[in-house]
Amino acid sequence: MRNPARLKQMLFILDKFEGRILDDNLAVAIVAECIRYGIYRPMKQLPSIKEKWRTSTPGTFSKELLSAQEVDYLICNNPQEHKEAGFARGYPSRFATIFDLCKELGLAYYTPGAPIEISQLGRHLIDVLSVQENGDMLIVEEVQPAYEAEVFLQAFAKSQRKNPFVRVLNDNVPLILLLETIKLLNADSEFNGVGISRKELPLLIFWKDNNAAALYRRIKLLREKYRYNPSDETIIDICINEIMGGDYKKFDEKSIMRDYVDEFIRKMRMTGLISLRGAGRFIDINHNEDEKVEYVLGHYSTYPSFTDEREYFDYMSAIDSNLFAIRAVEVSDTKSEELLNNWVAEYSWETIKHEITILSRRRSSADDVLRILAAPVRLEFLTALAIKSRLPHVRVIPNYSVDDTGLPTSTAGGGAGDIECIELTKGILVEVTMAEGRTQTMMEIWPIERHLNVFKEKYTSDSECIFVAPSIYPDSRRQIDWIAADTNGEDRIRPYKIDEFIDFLETSEHLYAL
Repeated sequence: MRNPARLKQMLFILDKFEGRILDDNLAVAIVAECIRYGIYRPMKQLPSIKEKWRTSTPGTFSKELLSAQEVDYLICNNPQEHKEAGFARGYPSRFATIFDLCKELGLAYYTPGAPIEISQLGRHLIDVLSVQENGDMLIVEEVQPAYEAEVFLQAFAKSQRKNPFVRVLNDNVPLILLLETIKLLNADSEFNGVGISRKELPLLIFWKDNNAAALYRRIKLLREKYRYNPSDETIIDICINEIMGGDYKKFDEKSIMRDYVDEFIRKMRMTGLISLRGAGRFIDINHNEDEKVEYVLGHYSTYPSFTDEREYFDYMSAIDSNLFAIRAVEVSDTKSEELLNNWVAEYSWETIKHEITILSRRRSSADDVLRILAAPVRLEFLTALAIKSRLPHVRVIPNYSVDDTGLPTSTAGGGAGDIECIELTKGILVEVTMAEGRTQTMMEIWPIERHLNVFKEKYTSDSECIFVAPSIYPDSRRQIDWIAADTNGEDRIRPYKIDEFIDFLETSEHLYAL
């Protein structure tokens, strides 16, 4: 529940209760609503519940809402022993655990006996989503994906490790420490100018203060001895015995070298300021956002300390309108294609095929780059790679937002198609989704037709659409057939399961159905 990517959905639920006085009964009601939407999923489940949650990821909205009876079953059959200060043991305390990060990042404030508040920053994050209930179906679309980076840049530019909500010894702002350390490393002529290595990140994660110069010197000393490949044991020894002093709690070694690092990279990339280089071995500044980086360092490198929770929340929730106003360097279609070609050179066809296949089965990637991308973003990226890899003569122009390496930072916005392709004089709009079942039919097909018409106006009337999903729901096929008949074949949509689309690319010389 501490994954920031899930906060927009959690805030959507909490917003239903804004202004109501928080007590233990209301806390239980809010957790019940989290269960109904699938955000929180207790372990002991009925078969009907397992089926409704089968095609979605824990911690995210499910495709189908639970009934009141199913929610009651889960609450009654999954007692909670959790206890948080100010809340009764059990589900009231579980509420506090679920929403504590919203409070810590300045998105929502709650305390027993007072009204629940959603901050202006939190409301901006809620606006990423469009959520509709259609009977027991939940239709969710990210209509403003760029808002997410705007919110988390505001939050992480100020988020202090040592704050009144989380009382730890480390006293720094991780994003500021990361940016300052990278700039020092990149300014050193002895190094390769690509930032900090993944293996060095645990030092930053464990670092006790905001002294980037001292951290830079320690990394420089490490590189002088081991270059860019110190052993895991060396890094763990520095973190535990040197930085933490050896008399600290026991840490899992795998967590130090992988889990903490992956979580840290995901959070920092959510700001839009961070790029991956060297096949994910290095973390660097996204130079499309240099103006924002300089602004953040100029305004947030020094910061006040807080002991009062409300004062810290007010500091975190205050919006810096200047950060909203600074725009990233715009990536042209030509540059986007060039960056995509770089990634095609990085990944073989067999690797692309393997990664898109495991994604279709909703399994996690082991790749250092791909595993940090959320499934919808990863599907758009891999689909663009797959087309360009197999059909290099086709122009492939993705509409997802990218960093300076061409790696996606969010999915394509709601007003355009996902991937625009040009083959000779023909146009092919490629739309992809992880949605399945009735949700797919309700959420995808009509917008695809609108996107195709916009695409035709932009490029050529001789255009069609390819629709790719893990599975194609029968109602979606019927809807696609109806569109073709209603337009006398003018609006042609070709649906493929992901596995079918891979087979098509392996056997066809053209993307357009000649």
